[in-house]
Amino acid sequence: MKITELGIAAFRNLKEQTILPGGGSNVIYGENAQGKTNLLEAIWLFTGGKSFRGAKENEMIPFDGQFAKLSMQFESEGRPQQMDLRLTQTKEMFLNGAKCRTAADVVGKLGCVVFSPVHLNLVKDGPNLRRRFMDGAICQMKPSYISSMNQYRRALLSRGALLKDCQYHAELLDTLDIWDVQLAGLAERIVEKRKEFIEKLTPVAEEAYAGICGGKEQLSIRYESTVPEGDYRQEFLKQLRENRALDLKNRTTSAGPHRDDLVLCINGNSARSYGSQGQQRSCVLALKLAEAALMEQLFSEKPVILLDDVLSELDKNRQQYVLNKLSGFQVFITCCEKEHFEGLENGVLFFMQDGQLTRG
Repeated sequence: MKITELGIAAFRNLKEQTILPGGGSNVIYGENAQGKTNLLEAIWLFTGGKSFRGAKENEMIPFDGQFAKLSMQFESEGRPQQMDLRLTQTKEMFLNGAKCRTAADVVGKLGCVVFSPVHLNLVKDGPNLRRRFMDGAICQMKPSYISSMNQYRRALLSRGALLKDCQYHAELLDTLDIWDVQLAGLAERIVEKRKEFIEKLTPVAEEAYAGICGGKEQLSIRYESTVPEGDYRQEFLKQLRENRALDLKNRTTSAGPHRDDLVLCINGNSARSYGSQGQQRSCVLALKLAEAALMEQLFSEKPVILLDDVLSELDKNRQQYVLNKLSGFQVFITCCEKEHFEGLENGVLFFMQDGQLTRG
């Protein structure tokens, strides 16, 4: 997969322009707050996903504008393709001239792996980031997972609303059984896909981690479910019934995929609790490199890699390992200083200033 042209009509602080990236490494340098991350965010939106920064659609519209508008020409599935994107309060996407009904219609057309400073917290922060990592990767690889996630979230919200209403209307307690059965069926799909993903990811990530640390340490990965082992649907139903009093008290569902975690260990010890900063960053690097490798296996094409000002926080050995592992990929790298990349083979330098990108 390769981006051949990116057209920006209106997006955050970026000026109206057409960008022609190189097929290898594209280094975007410049001072902070000039628009470098905005450019990577614009590219990421063409995956069909939401902003990797957690921004809402209206937050990406220029301050003095009514909409954001982007276009992209890219190579995928062995042929040239085009996508157009318009953001108002909602998102409209067009693939090769046809309007998409949902974002899922474009998922998998342009595969991307993004690595931003927020991902450096993936190991040391709470489980929410790790769940987002799993779900985001699976959504790109299996577009039907988006529908499963949305259905689960709606059922979870409905059960949560019912838990709150039950304190005022005791007669509603009997209807919890109906929602429990529905939630268990939807949760089973989510956990099944997550476990399949982790099973494939683990050996690739372990190998990458060994390469990063020179074989001195061993990474292990485990999916930690809030539901006991066994027939998942039946065990989840049992868990929901056992936790009902607690759920009614707290007015929230205390077990399920929304509470699960991804456990990362180094030499058998929790990377979150005992890993050094360097070890934690190496874990994240290994996960992201493994994600890129799995996407390449699935699509038989290399995904586009977006590195948002993260290499500067890594030592030289880790920098070189990452860059070497990404040889052959189209990569977009943001940084403040271009000197680190001037000798980069198959690379193009771009300078970003006040939302305008120029070669050099």
